[in-house]
Amino acid sequence: MKITSRFTVAVHTLLVIYKFKDTHKTTSEFIAASVNVNPVVIRRTLLSLKAAGMVEVKAGSGGARIAKDLQDITLYDVYRAMDSVDGDLFHFHENPNPACPVGRNIHAVLDGHLSAAQAAMENELKKVSLAELAGDLDERE
Repeated sequence: MKITSRFTVAVHTLLVIYKFKDTHKTTSEFIAASVNVNPVVIRRTLLSLKAAGMVEVKAGSGGARIAKDLQDITLYDVYRAMDSVDGDLFHFHENPNPACPVGRNIHAVLDGHLSAAQAAMENELKKVSLAELAGDLDERE
């Protein structure tokens, strides 16, 4: 199962807003040109980021700006804001056969490991701030 691309689109969006905040109006059309998606995708992304308190958006073509310090936004925050995963990362197949010794015990054997894997990934996302990514971006130019 893949994490939806809404997550990476949102990170890209935030970094475009950061990078061009002083030189361009960061409208959905402008951001969409960098992400290479339809501006409607960016408008939806901005709505989710706005609801999470990460961006402010001016009506019309006023553009967007980041509403929090980049150090205070982690990849995990973006991941959660974009509903990148609905509940558990690993979707379990429906109705394993209770008459089979594997089917009867598969949840007991596997659930804890899958939960631990998801927690490990989420903990890694919590370690990376947008400030760090912005610094990496600036170094690459």
